[in-house]
Parts: sequence; C-alpha cells; structure tokens
Amino acid sequence: MSTESHLSDQDLLMSMDGELRGKEVARVTRHLESCWACRARKQHLETTIAQFVDFHRSGSEARLPSENGPAALLRAQLRQAVGEKSSRPTATSFLSHGFAWALVLAAILLSAATAIVGRRVWQSYTAPPVSVTVPNPSLTPGATIAFSRSDVCSQPVVNNKPVPATLRKAVFAEYGIPATQPEAYEVDYLITPALGGADDIHNLWPESSRATRWNALVKDALENHLRHLVCQGQIDLQTAQHEIASDWIEAYKKYFHTDQPLAAP
Repeated sequence: MSTESHLSDQDLLMSMDGELRGKEVARVTRHLESCWACRARKQHLETTIAQFVDFHRSGSEARLPSENGPAALLRAQLRQAVGEKSSRPTATSFLSHGFAWALVLAAILLSAATAIVGRRVWQSYTAPPVSVTVPNPSLTPGATIAFSRSDVCSQPVVNNKPVPATLRKAVFAEYGIPATQPEAYEVDYLITPALGGADDIHNLWPESSRATRWNALVKDALENHLRHLVCQGQIDLQTAQHEIASDWIEAYKKYFHTDQPLAAP
C-alpha cells in the first residue's frame, strides 16, 4: 500500500469524470497504481453510479430527462459531503464515508421515486387514448346468465345497459387506462345483456368509442343482428354467445359477409 495520504472521494470522482488536469492526473494515476485501498474505493464508486444510472434508465420513459443530470447531481452532493480533501483512514473518515454512502442510497431512492411519479403524471396528462378494439381474454373472457332463448327474446333490447361508476373505474384500472381518458371509451359488455350477458367485471371492457373503425357502434350492430338471428331461431343462444366472446370482429365479418364495417344506418 502506498505511504502517501489516501485520495479523497473528490479526487476519485473528478478522475472518473475526466476533470483532473496536468500534474493532478499523474498524481492520482500514480497513487492508484500503488494503493489497493483507493482502487477498491474507486471501483465501489463506479459500480454504485453505474447501478444508479441503469436503474434510472430502466425506470424512466424516453421523454423524461436523461440520467446525466441526476448522475451529476449525485456526484456533486457526494463531493460536498466528503469535503475537499480526505486524510488517512481514521474513525472520522470512516464515518464520513458512511454518510456519503447513505447519501448515495438516498439519491438513488429519490431518483427512482421521481421517475415513477413523473412517468405516471406524464401518462395521466399527455398520453393519447389507447385504441382497444378487442378485450384482453385474460381480463375479459365473458360471463353469462343462464337464460334460455325464450327468456332472452321476451326481454326488451338492453345493449346499452348502464354500468355502475365503481365498476367502470375498476375496469379502467384493470386495463391501465388513466382516469383522465374514460370519455374516449365505452365500458361495454363483451356478451351483451340482450344475449344473456352478465353484470360482471369479467364481461366488461373499455371499448374505443371513436378511435378505430371497429368501435362500439359497430359492435352494437352485431349484437342487434345476433339477437335477431337467435330470436328467429336461425342460430342458438350459446353459439351467439360463443361467437361474440371469442372474437367479435370475426363474428361481424362472418354474419355481415364483409371485411369492413358497414355504414351506420
């Protein structure tokens, strides 16, 4: 080990940043070549900052500030905490280093929290509506009430039965849609109540009202058509329920004999 005084954390950080000049570069390089303790400290600093940068990059959206700003702030705070110079390792210097590492950890946690909150705020206020044309089958597989054809056809058409506000909120939360965007969607029944669909969250999903060609109005036309076919005895109720729950767009193409939505009446 070198008999010289150990390098300060500021010396190590400035060396890592390429901020040393002239004789200082030679002094730090010469010391690191002969002092394993300072080399170990430098490696710990580099590893910690690299982990901080990787964590910040993986937890931030592309539109959030890059890691250069937080990393520079972290280094500046660390330099301020340990002071301009460091003497030989003593009880006092070990306490100073402990405080510095505590500061590093606090900076990492603060940066992570800022990135998460910033991402959520950005998504809530600037993210465009997500086009949802078919439900996620793991969230919305469909659910029915055990109605017979006569039970279904004796009831009035209730395709647009209102969904309670608390249930609507739960559906948006399941699909990760910000609370500021529900006006762009209709919380729809996958299997319409007019075909025996149940008032169950497994039968509800946020369908785009106007963002896509295959929207809620197109699906309403399919629901009315399938109910008509069921009540006319042309298909059975279970077939209609299965067709609309499996892939309502393909069901529309099949029963309307078209690859594109028809013009609304």
